[in-house]
Amino acid sequence: MLNAVDQILVNDLTGAPSSAQRRALAKIITLLESTRMDHRKRADEVLNTLLPKTGKSFRLGISGVPGVGKSTLIETLGLYLIEKGHRVAVLAIDPSSSLSGGSILGDKTRMERLSVLDNAFIRPSPSSCTLGGVAEKTRGAMLVAEAAGFDIVIVETVGVGQSEIAVAGMTDMFLLLQLPNAGDDLQAIKKGVMEIADLIVINKVDIDPDAAMRAQLFITSSLRLLGFQGNPDHASHNQEYWHPQVMTLSALEGSGVPELWEKILHFQKLQNANGQLQSRRKQQAGAWMWDRIDAGLKNAFQNHPAVQALLPGLSAEVNQGTMAASVAARRLLEAMGHEFF
Repeated sequence: MLNAVDQILVNDLTGAPSSAQRRALAKIITLLESTRMDHRKRADEVLNTLLPKTGKSFRLGISGVPGVGKSTLIETLGLYLIEKGHRVAVLAIDPSSSLSGGSILGDKTRMERLSVLDNAFIRPSPSSCTLGGVAEKTRGAMLVAEAAGFDIVIVETVGVGQSEIAVAGMTDMFLLLQLPNAGDDLQAIKKGVMEIADLIVINKVDIDPDAAMRAQLFITSSLRLLGFQGNPDHASHNQEYWHPQVMTLSALEGSGVPELWEKILHFQKLQNANGQLQSRRKQQAGAWMWDRIDAGLKNAFQNHPAVQALLPGLSAEVNQGTMAASVAARRLLEAMGHEFF
């Protein structure tokens, strides 16, 4: 049951758009990101209360290498969507230092025009060294933004590698942003993030149109190859299903953004009609539960008294090469009273 303070936050969040709603949105996301156990319990209650008001937005994940223009595209697209009457929430993930643990959280400075609009909300969050290019609590923050009435939620990752694909597991559509001169045709057919992208966008076409066209051709060809050898759905020609596409645009100049939105709308229409959107969200909800279980088990393991007592000594032996890492791991797990492997 919600306490009085959290009930006020929920009421403000689900009310009409206002400064009070924005404060409530920011405070609830901060509550979600807290590592304090009492805050986690409060956050669980708030999320459960808000759950009936979620699920009505379109969730767009955007990934790409640093410098590809993710923030510029998000601002340009966000401004375009707000002109059309939408409310846009941006969850921008900033990389955390593996040494200090700190983050710059400077994404708002790259979206100056978008950040001042009433119908936009930008929330930079630290990745806290979480793998996958997204923050641990991004899924929860997305639900809170939906409950506040934002009908477009954009998740921007810290960057991308061939294994950093977690954003695709929490959004309705995964957009991969590429540079015109990102590599040759061999680079284009490398598996990983490329084969799970719903839409690949070649940005900065204004700099080198010829290179952008070549990249579009290479990647289009690679998608056909990946479809036949990877996901069988991509290889079919059933027009009732979405098949990954490649397009070019200039986020800086705004050219191609209306066409991008048309493709997104077409994707949404097809996914709703064939039931893939709801199916995808159900799978994502189940995956989120198991992610939280994994994180909870790891936290319980690290804080177990018997583990804490043995860990320094076993770690020293592993570092000195006098004990195999697998043996040390087994002993630590057995200290919890469990035999896992």
